[in-house]
Amino acid sequence: MTRKQRRGTLIGAAVVLLGTAAILTLFALKDSIVFFHTPSDVAEQKVKQGQRIRLGGLVAEGSVKRGGGTDVEFSVTDTIKTVPVSYRGVLPDLFREGQGVVAEGVLDPSGHFRADTVLAKHDENYMPPEVADALKAKGVKLGPSATHKPGTAAN
Repeated sequence: MTRKQRRGTLIGAAVVLLGTAAILTLFALKDSIVFFHTPSDVAEQKVKQGQRIRLGGLVAEGSVKRGGGTDVEFSVTDTIKTVPVSYRGVLPDLFREGQGVVAEGVLDPSGHFRADTVLAKHDENYMPPEVADALKAKGVKLGPSATHKPGTAAN
């Protein structure tokens, strides 16, 4: 075997080894990957019941209902569609109606989202990038001058 052939064999073996490692890593992580969806995605049934997702949008005005203890129900909207959410736990201090939110959890068969984590924006100028991008893609106007009516996308 010449020097050139040995080098080619070594490089080929390294590529196969790295490819195998990448495939095994992705396979091991497939259960922990959580995809982001908007309420419109959920309404269009792009999400399977029982699949763990992140639901992002705006907390719908007048939708926050506090139950006994730390139980809270609210709705997340992208101004086109709305998804009811239930959560048991302490909400972030900055959680309020009309603000950006990302809830992580599972969609049940009735279309109700059961969140186990709720994240809120950290100041009046910030919205999680994935929420902002998804809302812009749906035609929702963002920013301090934006006004939204439920069921319509602002231009």
